[in-house]
This record gives sequence, structure tokens and C-alpha cells, in this order.
Amino acid sequence: MYLSEYCDVKYEETYNVVFVKWKKFCCKEDYRKPLEYALEIIEKYKCDYVADTRDGFENIEEDTKWVADYFMPKAVEKGCRCIYFIIDEDNSLKEELEGQAQDSADLIAFKYIYGLEELG
Repeated sequence: MYLSEYCDVKYEETYNVVFVKWKKFCCKEDYRKPLEYALEIIEKYKCDYVADTRDGFENIEEDTKWVADYFMPKAVEKGCRCIYFIIDEDNSLKEELEGQAQDSADLIAFKYIYGLEELG
């Protein structure tokens, strides 16, 4: 388990996913370290990735590029088949999430859900 003021990362055995709960805006190493840890979990369990974006998630351009160029290809390489974004009713981060999905749609599937229980 990875815990920081910005993000918590853990393996959810029930759903076979790495669950990333963003708490507030962060960038650079504070943003990338939890995702590096998520990659370790993906590799170990060959699981999918779930990001809870309801409490903070927006990226700076440099981090968005890092996700597209590094994180997404590595996630696929390590066994991830789908990226799930938990969104709020208004999907307040719609443009940010769609941008990430568009950047990597040729590599991996993306789905939008309202809660982890939708995976069951």
C-alpha cells in the first residue's frame, strides 16, 4: 500500500484492480511516485487500473505527457487491459480524462464508472 497526502494506492483483491484514490492536486514526483507503485501492483497481479478522480486529479501538461509516453505503455506491458476512471455525477474532469483516453486509446480500453462496486 502507498499512502501520501496526495494519493493512496492499494490492490483490491475483490475486483483484481489497483485502486488509486487521488486526494488533491499534485504534480511531478508527487504525481508520478504513486503511479510507479501502481505499475508494480499491475505487474504482480496482472490487474486493471482504477483511478478515483472525484477529489482531485488535474494534471500539468508535463505529467499528462508522461502518462501517455511512459505510464500507459508500461501498464499495458505489465498486464493492464483497462483503465477505469471513477467520476462524479457532473464528470467535472471530463476534458482532462478524455484527453488522457484519447492519447492512449490505441493501447488500452477506458471506461468511466461512478463507484468501485460497478466492477463486481
